[in-house]
Amino acid sequence: MAPATLEPVAVAILAKAPVPGSVKTRLIPALGADGAAALQERLIERAVATAQAAAVGPVTVWTTPAAAHPYFAAAAARGRVALAPQPDGDLGARMLAACAAACGPVIVIGTDCPALTPSHLREAARELRDGTDAVVIPAQDGGYVLIGSRRPQPALFDGMAWGTDTVMAETRRRLARLALAWREPALLWDVDRPEDLARLCAAGFGQLLEQRDQDADVRAAPPAPA
Repeated sequence: MAPATLEPVAVAILAKAPVPGSVKTRLIPALGADGAAALQERLIERAVATAQAAAVGPVTVWTTPAAAHPYFAAAAARGRVALAPQPDGDLGARMLAACAAACGPVIVIGTDCPALTPSHLREAARELRDGTDAVVIPAQDGGYVLIGSRRPQPALFDGMAWGTDTVMAETRRRLARLALAWREPALLWDVDRPEDLARLCAAGFGQLLEQRDQDADVRAAPPAPA
């Protein structure tokens, strides 16, 4: 008997174009604008590679700015990813849009957590396939690096104080209030502040800080006209 086909779990990656001066701004004092943009590029590449290696379902990179940036256009042309523009609104509105577009179980991640592995994504997908309503991987700074759900849950995203250390605690309160079953399979960390760079290197991710000169023109190029 042929093995049963696993239910696909979409992976949505929210990513900001690696434009110097507009990404990883809190790291610019340590890395410079070009260095921060180079790190953003490496983090996007790692997130995409992680999602593809997990092989749990289709992978879409939700981009901002919405106009096609040459970096994303080049990645799509190589057949690596599908692209979708992030809509207007706060982070919650953008994550909810990615959930709604999946039309089924979905995992939403950003690009700030190099410690996220294919195994984490597979475990999250397994929980959703088994009927768990939601999966969240908290971040040590009080936020989270992954959220997955079997169907869109607007109440988990509306009116959240994004960027604060209360996001995960408030998410737990909302999950409980909605009587949703959820799992937290890991606790990870992300890269936002200069003090995170030492940890990045100590954890074996120093290569993400390498700046490739041949990519400088792509990072600096302005978005194509809409």
